Amino acid sequence: MKFKLFFLFSLYSIALTAQDIPVKVLLKEAEKSIAKKVDTTQWTTKSGGLLSLNITQGSLSNWAAGGDKFSLAINSYFNFYRFYRKGNHTWDNNLDVNLGFVKTTSLGSRKNDDRVDFVSKSGHKIKNNLFASGLFNFRSQLFDGYTYGANRTTTFSSTILSPAYVFLSAGFDYRPDPKLSVFFSPITSRWTIVMNQSLSERGAYGVEPGKHAINAFGALASINYSRIVATNVIYKGRLDLFSNYRSKPQNVDLFMTNNLTFKINKYLSANYNLDLIYDDDVKIFGPNNNRPGLQVKSILGIGFLTQLKEKKK
Repeated sequence: MKFKLFFLFSLYSIALTAQDIPVKVLLKEAEKSIAKKVDTTQWTTKSGGLLSLNITQGSLSNWAAGGDKFSLAINSYFNFYRFYRKGNHTWDNNLDVNLGFVKTTSLGSRKNDDRVDFVSKSGHKIKNNLFASGLFNFRSQLFDGYTYGANRTTTFSSTILSPAYVFLSAGFDYRPDPKLSVFFSPITSRWTIVMNQSLSERGAYGVEPGKHAINAFGALASINYSRIVATNVIYKGRLDLFSNYRSKPQNVDLFMTNNLTFKINKYLSANYNLDLIYDDDVKIFGPNNNRPGLQVKSILGIGFLTQLKEKKK
């Protein structure tokens, strides 16, 4: 699967017209009418976040249609943000943590979600809605991950800091309104880190066998968008595109996360999360497990949700 360079620009326009979300949407805004969404409060720093927990449990006894006697799935999401505004300077920080676990009598226990994602972006206004900005992004996971084959075989495939991705970028951030941020950097350094020795010796995630990191230099586009679709329905999304100048720049790496929240009442909500990843260096797909491929993760759940108290100064 190859992403051509022109696809980079077409995805920009698609993402701008689709509903993409930055970290600036507050969950309690969903309880207000659409006409009252503008935040006119003067502040220098603003912080907040949310926590959600979805649990699904099932059990069967003498069930003729068959199925697992017991199943349990737990998915959680934690978000914390802190924004700074003073004069023409901005500094946005956002942390997302996703954890998921599933247990069944036939398959045993395994995780179905595990992501830590921290983004820090600082900018200085140079004209209207255009900022000269720098961006730092760290993305990894917390626990061991395995791929599952036939006859319940397992292969160790990932763990904390294996892989981890670190981006350091300098570029421009276009913010036409509080819901949209389009960051483009022609100067981006990306490190892929594999600290685990056994994965390093395999040459996993594009590092040379025995090495623990590989650096790529290229261009990055990061598009964030937020939208209150309807009363109590919020969309949040992010699209990252990276082209490596040094190796097959036409094969653009993609990371996209989408989240829809349907707030039922003060503490209950339904959530749908869809993540898409394409990394040209992750060649573990295809008949011979030697080709890159589009990775897709989709999770739907209903459960507890609470918003962290927002603070403004």
